[in-house]
Amino acid sequence: MKKIVLTFGLISGAISSLFMICTLPFIEKIGFDKGMYVGYTAMVLSFLLVFFGIRSYRENVGGGEITFFRAFSVGILITVISCLCYVATWEVVSHRFMPDFAEKFAAHSLEQAKASGASAQEIEAKRVELENFKRLYANFFFNAAVTFLEPLPVGILITLLSAFILRKKQKAVNGTEQLASG
Repeated sequence: MKKIVLTFGLISGAISSLFMICTLPFIEKIGFDKGMYVGYTAMVLSFLLVFFGIRSYRENVGGGEITFFRAFSVGILITVISCLCYVATWEVVSHRFMPDFAEKFAAHSLEQAKASGASAQEIEAKRVELENFKRLYANFFFNAAVTFLEPLPVGILITLLSAFILRKKQKAVNGTEQLASG
């Protein structure tokens, strides 16, 4: 299981990291809002490796059989490895090439609040919230945790879907065993 999980997790992480590295130079032109769509699309594409990893485990280790829970455990391990690669890439790229990311993100969020017609009190509350965010985001552990949580829900969803789709076990029918989904 280790080899399959590591292989597919690292490939998935490499795909998400590559997308991140390729799109970050254009974040000013893309914008934070559209950049979010690009980022989550890249995550979905990279997490397709969860499906292929579970299928590989089922065919090569499970002899064509896998339970939902075993498929889920393989998939979630692949997801965690991919998320760790994503975090490592973000930490290097953001500190090296985007040290002012938190300030730019905060300014963008404040502009959005103003453009939406928020009251002066709401804008001030948002400003205070963003100042707290910038302070917390400067902490490596907080930054890494927030970054880890970005792709994780996508990975969990794809893991659940993949485990459900790929589950197969032997069922005894009339004294003979047949391969069936279930």
